[in-house]
Amino acid sequence: MSRIETSILDGLDETSALRALPESQLQAVADAVRQEMIDAVSVTGGHLGSGLGVVELTVALHHVFETPDDRIVWDVGHQAYPHKILTGRRDRIRTLRQPGGLSGFTKRSESVYDPFGAAHSSTSISAALGMAVARDLDEASAKAKGAPAPRRRNMIAVIGDGSMSAGMAYEAMNNAGALHSRLIVILNDNDMSIAPPVGAMSAYFARLASGGTYRGLRETAKQLGKLLPKAIYQRAAAAEEYARSLVVGGGTMFEEMGFHYVGPVDGHNLDHLLPILKNVRDSDQGPILLHVVTQKGKGYAPAEASADRYHGVVKFDVLSGVQAKAKPNAPAYTRIFGESLIKAADADDKVVAITAAMPGGTGIDLFGKAHPDRTFDVGIAEQHAVTFAGGLATEGYKPFVAIYSTFLQRAYDQVVHDVALQNLAVRFCLDRAGLVGADGATHAGAFDLAYLCCLPNMVVMAASDEAELVHMVATQHAHDSGPIALRYPRGEGVGVDLPERGVPLPIGKGRIVKRPEGARVALLSLGTRLSEALKAADLLETAGIAVSVADARFAKPLDEAMILDLAASHEVLVTLEEGSVGGFGAMVLHLLSEKGALDTGRVRVRTLTLPDTYQDHNSPEAMYAEAGLDADGIVRTVQAALPEQKAGRLRLA
Repeated sequence: MSRIETSILDGLDETSALRALPESQLQAVADAVRQEMIDAVSVTGGHLGSGLGVVELTVALHHVFETPDDRIVWDVGHQAYPHKILTGRRDRIRTLRQPGGLSGFTKRSESVYDPFGAAHSSTSISAALGMAVARDLDEASAKAKGAPAPRRRNMIAVIGDGSMSAGMAYEAMNNAGALHSRLIVILNDNDMSIAPPVGAMSAYFARLASGGTYRGLRETAKQLGKLLPKAIYQRAAAAEEYARSLVVGGGTMFEEMGFHYVGPVDGHNLDHLLPILKNVRDSDQGPILLHVVTQKGKGYAPAEASADRYHGVVKFDVLSGVQAKAKPNAPAYTRIFGESLIKAADADDKVVAITAAMPGGTGIDLFGKAHPDRTFDVGIAEQHAVTFAGGLATEGYKPFVAIYSTFLQRAYDQVVHDVALQNLAVRFCLDRAGLVGADGATHAGAFDLAYLCCLPNMVVMAASDEAELVHMVATQHAHDSGPIALRYPRGEGVGVDLPERGVPLPIGKGRIVKRPEGARVALLSLGTRLSEALKAADLLETAGIAVSVADARFAKPLDEAMILDLAASHEVLVTLEEGSVGGFGAMVLHLLSEKGALDTGRVRVRTLTLPDTYQDHNSPEAMYAEAGLDADGIVRTVQAALPEQKAGRLRLA
């Protein structure tokens, strides 16, 4: 693509400077923001298509509204890079998702222009409504005290059509309609084509509908109409609503929820956007929903031509759009899961797969190609996905629910009440378990061990390598007596040979990986920290300390016999997990306490978990090192636990 001059952005570190520009210069600002974003993401990687689609909308919002006093809440945050460029972070935009750099999402601690942090979807309307109600309460308080009324701030939620597939968005809209609070919701329609064709006539009607004259006349007509005989009034109202639906499109549903619907409008045409946003800003009614149609990847040909509009990218060449891809050393866990599930479904027509808007991220896209009739993408609706799976299970089907660990949190009540309580055989497949690197704390799969292991009837497994993952998918397939969860990380496996077919594992049985004669230390690992445990054992053995290593396989039920034996025959027992405090280590300590294994004080137990903090984005390797869950950290923990302290400060070569 040709280079675009970006010097117009110099001096636009505060949005007040953007508001001072004449409207005739705003398209040049938008073009420069788009170029700056493309250049930055080509260096850092990240979410590209979503941001490209809202460049004009972002410029228009910050030009029309008095941000940061007016609040803009971006749903998910995938599309917030242009917002960051225009709100004093342009000089750091090439640190996106880098250690110590800008977050890939909105973050309250990063800027006053980020009033609400986001990275999970469908939260924006609820948050903006809360802000609107707080504003209304402040105004009422000032009035009661006889104080000058504060400036009436605008609260704006920008939400994508994909995020509108989640029930939380409708819960918030239902509440907003009932409260009649002044709230602006901008529906960024960039994928589903739920709008009729967008053009000058449509923009004209949207501008008309957003203006005070239309709304005033409409309200006056309603009041006058009520003086008519009831039957005539009802017919007139129905005719008005029908005519309005023809003029402005699919706003009827939003109107029924108490919103004044405006749109659709071309989100890339500033001549259309600016007057409508001003009308919406100046309205004293609410809530209002403005329907804006945009194109994901707009303005960058490779993104426009891509099926996913370059939703998430690694570093790429700006001119060609070719993304840099390192040659994988081993197959990715996600792919292995998808291929293993296909084999299970090939042999069993009761196997079905469910995901919540993440088919590619979970491997369900592979399954969908092989078994399209048994693949269900329910949209961003994790709660529904879980209960839907429960319904399938009651009829003898074998549902595999593939959801990122961090997103399953959104459906916790359904896991507890609709599945575990009823002991339904739903198979939970938790991708991205553990740390995820550049996506940071919002996407880290840190808590599933803690929130699943506490549930009666639940079986919880963690794969230590890709071969174990194959066997654990087979274990889930064979397990029909209740819910069973399998967690596995993002990224590549460790390079072990894969079995042709998985073999179901005995439920609750771990394995001893190595146990040398005279071992004083036992490392009990759950999940893919096993490779680091083996490295740590080798390092300790160079100092004359023999170490046993075990793969727990199951966090629930525990292999009680194996764990009690390790505790009875070693001086130090260290548990390792890629999860938070309260997970696998807590389960082991509870077992040892319950069985009296800690009463003699002979064994020293240490639990290595992720820290009790939200870790900032970094490489996964650096984050695990920070947590003390790499080989060097394990060695330090063992060294500190040994009574004679003679191991020395061993370091990785």
